[in-house]
Amino acid sequence: MKFYKSVIVMIVVSLISTLNAQTLRVEVDILEKNMKNYKIVDAREKNEYLKTHIDSALSFPSSLTYQHKKIDGTIVQSVKMQKIVREHGLNLDDNIVVYDDGTFFDAARLFWALEVYGFKNVKLLNGGIKQWEQNNLKTTQVIPQIKSSKYIVSVNNNRIATKFSTQMAAINENQIILDARATKAYNGKMSMAKRYGHIPTAIHFPATSNIDFTKDIVLLKNEKNLRKMYSKLSNKNKIIVYCAMGKIASLNYFTLRELDYNVANYDASWKEWGNDLNLPIVNPAEI
Repeated sequence: MKFYKSVIVMIVVSLISTLNAQTLRVEVDILEKNMKNYKIVDAREKNEYLKTHIDSALSFPSSLTYQHKKIDGTIVQSVKMQKIVREHGLNLDDNIVVYDDGTFFDAARLFWALEVYGFKNVKLLNGGIKQWEQNNLKTTQVIPQIKSSKYIVSVNNNRIATKFSTQMAAINENQIILDARATKAYNGKMSMAKRYGHIPTAIHFPATSNIDFTKDIVLLKNEKNLRKMYSKLSNKNKIIVYCAMGKIASLNYFTLRELDYNVANYDASWKEWGNDLNLPIVNPAEI
């Protein structure tokens, strides 16, 4: 009898976990059939957007989400973000789909930035414009007219990590830090900062682990495979992700959000941490 009760409990937990998972991605065929229901946002640089873009898409380069990109990955300040969002005609209640060239990093960075600044209905286009074009769907060079919005900035501090909160996470057994950089960076063999290595206690989880590479296209791994991949991480723990400048790690952020984890992106990332000589590091290359 106890055995059957255990099985039932496991099934219920599994069902609850599945129900909690949010579909934060949109497939190209679904978007194509429901374009009027979304504001479509192109996260690539403006010169790429001008060459061709999805019909009705507006240009919102992910580079606009940085305060000082040459220094680190810190997100643009709230007053400036309010101005940018208003100029792009976005409102908090809009259903937004973000896309890039199909590598996901620019789109994921913009997805994260919009969530930080209060947007709750943002999704990513799986495969980006590359998948869209391979499906022979309509693109254009026509730039849509944009009516400025009256967006009032709000900040979801739960989605952003700072140097201090990351320091605290490194000594808190109830929090997890994930390093989304390449293996060489995590192991101290390459760095975008003065120092090499990684943040103490950080677990290596390359951002590329979240996607499947095929000969012609890059797609997000399906929910089942992603859940299996992250299965050792408890959804009871707060997770902080970081990379070099808060861009690559945004893909880990997106995936963990889709799996209903409590996650924040340390935007300043290794560019800040690795250049601060007062902060501890682990450098496997010196061990």
